[in-house]
Amino acid sequence: MRVNESKYKKVVNHVVDGIKNGTYKKGDWVPSINEFIKTYGLSRDTVFAGIRELKTRGIISSTPGVGYFIASTRIPSKKNIFLLFNEFNEFKEDLYNSFVNAVEKTDTVDLYFHNYNRKVFETLVQDASGKYTTYVIMPGKFQGLAPLLESLRGNVFLLDHYHPELKGKFASVAQNFEKDTYEALNHGLAHITKYKRILMVQSQEKEPVERYDGLQRFCKEHGFEHEYLNSVEDGTIKLGDLFILVNDRDLVSLLRMAEKQNFVPGQHIGIISYNDTPLKEILAGGITTLSTDFKIMGETMAALVNKNSLETIENPCHLTLRKSL
Repeated sequence: MRVNESKYKKVVNHVVDGIKNGTYKKGDWVPSINEFIKTYGLSRDTVFAGIRELKTRGIISSTPGVGYFIASTRIPSKKNIFLLFNEFNEFKEDLYNSFVNAVEKTDTVDLYFHNYNRKVFETLVQDASGKYTTYVIMPGKFQGLAPLLESLRGNVFLLDHYHPELKGKFASVAQNFEKDTYEALNHGLAHITKYKRILMVQSQEKEPVERYDGLQRFCKEHGFEHEYLNSVEDGTIKLGDLFILVNDRDLVSLLRMAEKQNFVPGQHIGIISYNDTPLKEILAGGITTLSTDFKIMGETMAALVNKNSLETIENPCHLTLRKSL
């Protein structure tokens, strides 16, 4: 028996090692769920995780009401991973690199993009079905995905955007946009009290509205006016405004507008920008950021893929205070 192996791997390795040493031949029955539980002291969910991987890899199959048997004695040595992002930017590059570096060395990863196009998303997923052992999918705001995802032959994992209706069906590592925004604003409350109105600027089409839900909750508790804008061009900068921006182009536009009105960030207006970058450390004396850690997100997702675990994990998020607030 290998040491320090993931618990579910005891089931996988029992079968794989048995094939390699000749204990199991094609067509032989493997232990039942209850036998695995008794032999290895595992929970039923853990045994099912091992069985699921063996079936996904084509090593075992099942006869309803009878049990599981060896379907193939050819042991695939790697996972083929279908990785679907909504878009590619420097944050997603960090996510991609950390994920690829953390999966098992024998695994292969094919990266695709749907660019927030539902038709492209569905076509890519449907075309990939049956061609991969593992599917890591960033669905964004798309709804009604269960039938499509359940049709995939392999293990499915969801990335970045949390879908409550899919919890328990698929593993996920995601941001909790409402909670993250609400808690970050409370963390910075001492700096926010000098502002009168809080404006969230983001694209309604592709960005999660849950961020604004978190802002509304915060404003209701602390008595701030609030507004939702698609871009900074939709409104006028007023003394005492605090802007929460998602797009960096909106950030640049806002700084230009502030300069024209002789408004200094952190004094006359406030700025919080989503997603930290090295440039924001020095831009306008330092831009306050609210950011999830995409490197950790990639590593956490790789860990779930490596152990084939059905978990729902919230990725950490933090507010970095700088002069703009």
